[in-house]
Amino acid sequence: MRIGIMMGPDRVAHTIDKIVAMSKQAEAAGLDNVWMANIRAHDAITALAIAGRETTRIGVGTAVTPSYPRHPIALAQQALTAAAATKGRFTLGIGLSHKVVIEHVHGLSYAQPANHMQEYLAILMPLLRGETATHEGKHYRVQDITLGTPDAQPPPVVLAALGPLMLKLAGTYADGTNTWMVGSRTMKNHIVKRIAHAAAEAGKKNPLIVGGFPVVVTDNPKKIKQALAEPLALYGQLPRYRAMLDLEGVSDPTDLAIVGNESQVLEKIQSFRHIGVTDFMAAIFELEADAFERTLALLSAAIN
Repeated sequence: MRIGIMMGPDRVAHTIDKIVAMSKQAEAAGLDNVWMANIRAHDAITALAIAGRETTRIGVGTAVTPSYPRHPIALAQQALTAAAATKGRFTLGIGLSHKVVIEHVHGLSYAQPANHMQEYLAILMPLLRGETATHEGKHYRVQDITLGTPDAQPPPVVLAALGPLMLKLAGTYADGTNTWMVGSRTMKNHIVKRIAHAAAEAGKKNPLIVGGFPVVVTDNPKKIKQALAEPLALYGQLPRYRAMLDLEGVSDPTDLAIVGNESQVLEKIQSFRHIGVTDFMAAIFELEADAFERTLALLSAAIN
């Protein structure tokens, strides 16, 4: 199981210099990946392309870039450019976002999201493979488009998928899924099981399964859980995340945060290795003076 960190879910607006510095720090610690959310700050693909040029080994990936505001041709161009800039170390994570964001913020229709994503992937995936895309659908219509990026290998694509329809799309058309705060029972019996079945039916093996969680190594778990209540509250209200909490049988998003001392956090992280998670993605919330450094050190030790 690969281990990485995630930048962005705490809604801190990092500078480009900070993003590069954190990427270098994660690489120096021996981590496998650095992921970046695309919320309301820097464009994640562009920022990670820069970070990838400033590092030498670590993988970089979006977690995730919303599909609706970006035409699939434009996103394919961005992703291939990032893949070339990072010499093949870029992973494209995409997702639908949420109705409240797409309709209320962007002013776009969120009707038929699964159908939208199926059409989106029908255009995006061939373009990333260097093929010609032609599609005549309800949401998109493109004709004989090919992208010329000879210095870019097709980047892996992970689809933010929680429900059965999206997990089927992820297993059938993409290379895997990227999840956020899905409990261990739900991960094993719902996420891993469904996407593995869809991938097998499509003739694919070993889909990527990225599992993201808030992580804090601390000697004050009760205090940290209380501090996490406000930044995580939204995930208990958004329908897709609420459904995953209910499936896991927990009431509050903080119940899924991984908080404790080194041995407690390490034990929890290692438990995901055994249920099929291929990439563990830690969102370190800096709620104490040494929280980032201490948690990063634990993640580094967890690789060995």
